[in-house]
Amino acid sequence: MNWLTNFVRPKIRALVEKKEVPDNLWQQCPSCEQMIFHRELEASSHVCHHCGHHMRLPPKERLALLFDEGKYQTIELPKLTTDPLKFKDRKRYSDRLKESRNATGEEDALIVAHGKMGGRRAVIAIMNFSFMGGSMGLALGKSMLIAARLAIQQEAPLICFTSSGGARMQEGILSLMQMPRTVIAVEDVKQAGLPYITVLTDPTTGGVTASFAMLGDIAIAEPGAVIGFAGARVIEETIREKLPDGFQRAEYLLGHGMIDRVVHRRQIRDELIRISSLLLENRRSAEVVSLPTASQKGKPKNSTIVDLNDDSQTIIEERPAAE
Repeated sequence: MNWLTNFVRPKIRALVEKKEVPDNLWQQCPSCEQMIFHRELEASSHVCHHCGHHMRLPPKERLALLFDEGKYQTIELPKLTTDPLKFKDRKRYSDRLKESRNATGEEDALIVAHGKMGGRRAVIAIMNFSFMGGSMGLALGKSMLIAARLAIQQEAPLICFTSSGGARMQEGILSLMQMPRTVIAVEDVKQAGLPYITVLTDPTTGGVTASFAMLGDIAIAEPGAVIGFAGARVIEETIREKLPDGFQRAEYLLGHGMIDRVVHRRQIRDELIRISSLLLENRRSAEVVSLPTASQKGKPKNSTIVDLNDDSQTIIEERPAAE
């Protein structure tokens, strides 16, 4: 009986039962609908090798591709009021924030990182579309101000990667107030004589497009990225006309003078290094000024506290090279 139970039955079961296959081994391209093996997708930086469609790239993977040896430091951004308007639709706004924070591991839709790119200091503000559609709220406006001040302090270019559905409706008028706030942050960088470079990825829409996304000294876009304010369907219903093919795509905007370059994802790092070198040819990069204080006790061992001339200090945490 033991022989039947321990040997024969498992053999029969192995022949009959289907083996469980992970769901994330293959991903379908939303453009050509071809199936791509996950390792091939990672090797190509989430660009379809069949049609060249640029899929959304997680922010941390993009940062690892941009900085030298994949090494960078992120800023621990200040925590703001989670639900200033006590907003509720199908869910409470506070619950939506918790879900997004658990899913992404980030506090909000913007990540601010700095390190060396091509041997020169650079500050990168990158939006995470996975966090409530990259929507712009109070935290994003505050984060852009901090990113601008850090760039000025380091005498480094501020590079912003945008990916957003627009302002965050759960914060109402407070989210719209972040549009002039981010414009002020950009102007501070420009008044310091430093470059502000924008890289528009799919999608960049709404209040983000109407503010800091289109203020770059140099505006770069990824191929096929949707860039605009209102959606194409809304525009068609408003003007009662059929829009031209490729409307609001990166290539269309390039042809009409709205952006400067359309650059393949593999070439963006080299393009940013070249542009930064040209614009900062006569300037030298400054190191981060570390100001040890009593409040530094209990902070992570590999962190420093930097004064950004704000009402709160900011922790800089070192991230190791991506595997």
